[in-house]
Amino acid sequence: MTLTQLEYIVAVDDKRHFAEAAKICFVTQPTLSMQIQKLEEQLGVQIFDRSQHPIAPTQLGQAIINQARVVLNEAKKLKESVHTAREDLTGELKIGIIPTLSPYLLPLFITAFIDTYPQINVEVQELITEQIIEKIEKNQLDVGIIVTPAEHSTLLEYPLFYEEFVAYLSFDHPLFKKLEVAPGDIKLEDVWVLNEGHCFRNQVLNICKPRKSETEKFRFECGSLEALKKIVDYHHGLTLLPELATLDMADKELDKIRTFSSPVPVREVSLVAHTSFVKKAAIEALYNSIKAAIPDNISSKKSKKIIRWK
Repeated sequence: MTLTQLEYIVAVDDKRHFAEAAKICFVTQPTLSMQIQKLEEQLGVQIFDRSQHPIAPTQLGQAIINQARVVLNEAKKLKESVHTAREDLTGELKIGIIPTLSPYLLPLFITAFIDTYPQINVEVQELITEQIIEKIEKNQLDVGIIVTPAEHSTLLEYPLFYEEFVAYLSFDHPLFKKLEVAPGDIKLEDVWVLNEGHCFRNQVLNICKPRKSETEKFRFECGSLEALKKIVDYHHGLTLLPELATLDMADKELDKIRTFSSPVPVREVSLVAHTSFVKKAAIEALYNSIKAAIPDNISSKKSKKIIRWK
């Protein structure tokens, strides 16, 4: 049994396809299949049911794959301990970030981080929260940048900052005349929201209760805050935005922003990693880089009211 064989069965479990697994392992399919077959013969069990489409692990095979992930992670820890001892920040760092943070937070820190740590190869994936957690659990991501608390037993959470929610209104909306708004002022039927799966949608619905009815003549849900802003601009109504989304707004857009009266709803943004994460030095460097890049008026906040996404 070799680490390479374990990497192969994990890759097949991830892709559920031998040819796709071979591609990400940079080997030919016959080589990958032969090594997996050898492992099955050594263990005396069938790891994959090849009659299923897509291919799937057997019940015993899934237990073996789960243990293989543990073994591979421990092997990574061994390598990382050497890098840590040398204070050697090298290798890959795979980061997942949610869409309502990605376009606003990444530009603040990513260039400086790459310039400061040129030996780290950074890969960033924009994913919803559930996908980030799943990939961290499968060791397909090293760290995530999400809204917390996630309340997930396998995750360690490192709060970065707290950002307020603001309302973005059309010029003809009744609330436009107010300097501040309260959650009770907002009619949910006026609010444009992200589609299912986005934690920001849940946060907005938590603020603006009760839930939207199903009788509206026009309903639009998407995965982009920028698209929701355009709908407000051209179809009236309002949407809620995170504070970072307002930093680069033009004056005409800022005129449409209304802050909330106290207590101001905020969301907690954190780095999250697996409880057994191995790239401690790189993740610590990433944490410090993000903290240093956040504007002081945001990084210094810690509201008593945190909108949970569950």
